[in-house]
Amino acid sequence: MIEVYISAKDTSYFMMLSEVEIFGKVKLTTEEQKQYNRLVRHVLKVYPYAKLAGIKFREYQPILDAQKSDRERKKYMKKIEDELWTTYGEEIKKLTYTQGQILIKLIDRETGKSGHELLQELRGKFRAFFYQGFAKLWGYNLKVEYDPSGEDWMIEYIVQKIERGEL
Repeated sequence: MIEVYISAKDTSYFMMLSEVEIFGKVKLTTEEQKQYNRLVRHVLKVYPYAKLAGIKFREYQPILDAQKSDRERKKYMKKIEDELWTTYGEEIKKLTYTQGQILIKLIDRETGKSGHELLQELRGKFRAFFYQGFAKLWGYNLKVEYDPSGEDWMIEYIVQKIERGEL
């Protein structure tokens, strides 16, 4: 919307612009540029899965909360798990170790809960404990939290570029 103010001999136009973030230009060494490009490829591959996880979590949460008993909730959750595994299981299995770590962090970004918290809430404490132990065997940590202003700043930078359509 444009507002117009007319005074004696002058006309002024006012318009609200959307917020813009400005990032400084960073000079990277050749090795740093290679690492950045690798990270971009990894984030581009796993970001759609994380986005989907956030959407599915928000979609299923009210349905799960409406279940009358724990038994019904577990039965419905098992159905959802089987459906998701059938649809995305083979693709998720093909992710590299680094992509898996990034996916865990991005799921935290999208849902606001770590992978361990999600498992506890959706599948129970025992199952969360079991999956955390299994993940530890492979070098993952489901309790890791996304830190956009700390160690995960570059992932956040890449995600914002994706959301703005620059990547």
